[in-house]
Amino acid sequence: MALSDRPADRHRQVAGVFTDRVRGTGRWDAPAPVAGWAARDVVRHLTDWLPAFLAAGAGIDLPARPSVDDDPVAAWQAHRDWVQAILDDPETAHRTLSNPHLGTLPLDAAIDQFYTADVFMHTWDLARATGQDDRLDADFCAQLLGGLEPMEELLRSSGQYGPRVVVSADADVQDRLIGFIGRDPHWAA
Repeated sequence: MALSDRPADRHRQVAGVFTDRVRGTGRWDAPAPVAGWAARDVVRHLTDWLPAFLAAGAGIDLPARPSVDDDPVAAWQAHRDWVQAILDDPETAHRTLSNPHLGTLPLDAAIDQFYTADVFMHTWDLARATGQDDRLDADFCAQLLGGLEPMEELLRSSGQYGPRVVVSADADVQDRLIGFIGRDPHWAA
């Protein structure tokens, strides 16, 4: 399935796949490919960082959500629905997000570039942690990798990406993206 170029539609698609992996998770304490994380922590990461990003940069306060510790499925679904509502709101087209490191961007583009892309990549983490289908859209993998590689030094120095994992020269684009973000594409729980 090709992903849309429209931020609202792309989020709907990417979050939909992640939602399927969330609903398919049987063991929330299963180790994840991120050192020190369990499956639950993948959901926690995605639901924890965006609210502060939106509040500081766009004055948007997301409502409280269920606890990831108590109910990771409900926490994710509530969070997903709030983000989708922001992206579907016609007023979003007139809003911006300002950040001292990023400058000022259209709100929907900022969510797409930083958050939806993060959900996409962490789908692999949750799928691997829980033994589910970990295949990602190859075209979006290529798009993300093409955008990330020129900023590799900046990304690594930010501490948000671990060391690149070297993959074989003939690795597919998903494995190259996964290796770029610091994961071993052959990781297994």
